[in-house]
Amino acid sequence: MSILDPTWTGLLYLVAAVLFILALMGLNSPRTARRGNLVGAAGALLGVVTVFLSARLDNIPWILGAIAVGSVVAAPVARRVKMTQMPQLVAAFNGVGGGAAALVALLELAHTEDAWVRLAIAFTLLVGAVSFAGSAVTFAKLQELMTTRPVVFPGLPVIMGAVLLAAVGAGTAVVLTGSLPLALVLLVLGLAAGIFLVLPVGGADVPIVISLLNAFTGLAVAASGLVLGNVLLLVAGTLVGASGTILTRAMAAAMGRSVAGILFGAFRGGSTAGSTAVSERPVRSSSAEDVAVLLGYAQRVIIVPGYGLAVAQGQHTAAELAKALQLRGIQVDFAIHPVAGRMPGHMNVLLAEANVPYEELKEMTEINSEFKTADVALVVGANDVVNPAAKTSSGSPIYGMPILEVGDARQVVFLKRSMRPGFAGIENELLYEPQTTLLFGDAKDSLTKVLGAVKAL
Repeated sequence: MSILDPTWTGLLYLVAAVLFILALMGLNSPRTARRGNLVGAAGALLGVVTVFLSARLDNIPWILGAIAVGSVVAAPVARRVKMTQMPQLVAAFNGVGGGAAALVALLELAHTEDAWVRLAIAFTLLVGAVSFAGSAVTFAKLQELMTTRPVVFPGLPVIMGAVLLAAVGAGTAVVLTGSLPLALVLLVLGLAAGIFLVLPVGGADVPIVISLLNAFTGLAVAASGLVLGNVLLLVAGTLVGASGTILTRAMAAAMGRSVAGILFGAFRGGSTAGSTAVSERPVRSSSAEDVAVLLGYAQRVIIVPGYGLAVAQGQHTAAELAKALQLRGIQVDFAIHPVAGRMPGHMNVLLAEANVPYEELKEMTEINSEFKTADVALVVGANDVVNPAAKTSSGSPIYGMPILEVGDARQVVFLKRSMRPGFAGIENELLYEPQTTLLFGDAKDSLTKVLGAVKAL
């Protein structure tokens, strides 16, 4: 028996939809992101409660049991996951969302004769399965359960084309007949398409594909709203699909590539290769004490954090080093590339966790012209986002990608584990320039040594 009449149900759904929009607005800035997240969670809770109070549910114990099991599993995982593993967590949750939408659509097939609803079901099955399988592959790549390099084999483009054609045929048959076996075939074809779509993507492009798959999940959820006749599901899915699409385009633009080039570049041999070759060319390396002298007697220092800082969990040490330099009257800023780390905003969250003031975090467009005034650019675990090859080498995989202009600083110090290239698999000519010094080692250990040496000056 439903407690709410359709008028109240529609009103509460409208309130929840407004909360979702306010949440997206809040997530637009680091200052309001926490509040935006809470507002979005409140909207989701309101939507769930409204469903319980307005719809006739025959299996409430099973539904509550599923919610309890999901909460018991997801809450500890979300609380314990490291900041460096956030992309993997997003990929896992994204895949679960797409898979759930596909299963719901499959179950609803037996309950409708409407061709338009069957069309929505076929769409949800295909897109949800692509999102689930593709997200599983991205999770495996980010977690290094498989190679992060592009996986391409002879005939892959032909196989991919055949799978898509077969999926269109199976989807058409599902719409016309409502056949459950054909729906299962469509589901399997969607899973295959998701795997073949992500396998050729490698290196730094994987986070962009996660964002694209997130948009796919949003579209699948929106189609589920049509299948179930739930307006709030339709609105929420559309918001996720639209925001995911915008984010994907923004990330691709930040990397200087098109989405199509990222997905299908490996078919032409043009995607990131993820080389592990180590250069033997001579470089100038220094001790932590030498780096401390460079920093301690500078007037302005710009710190460029990268994924190496996140992996080493060195954000607190970097923040402490910045404070130590500021106590000596040195101006210190952090330069943030749009795709620093493995996700947009990754570095902002990481440094906020270390209580670095927002005023010291400067986006690429704001800081690039200021490198000329910096005495030292301290690059911590970043490589591709400062590589001049993006501007000078037309054959480079990262050619066209906007970079941080650290080469304009009077002195450049790289903290690196080794001479191994970054995700793009190409050498950074800046490492061999006369104004460049390298300090080899784990980023946190190196920062700790430099910090101690600065305090001893």
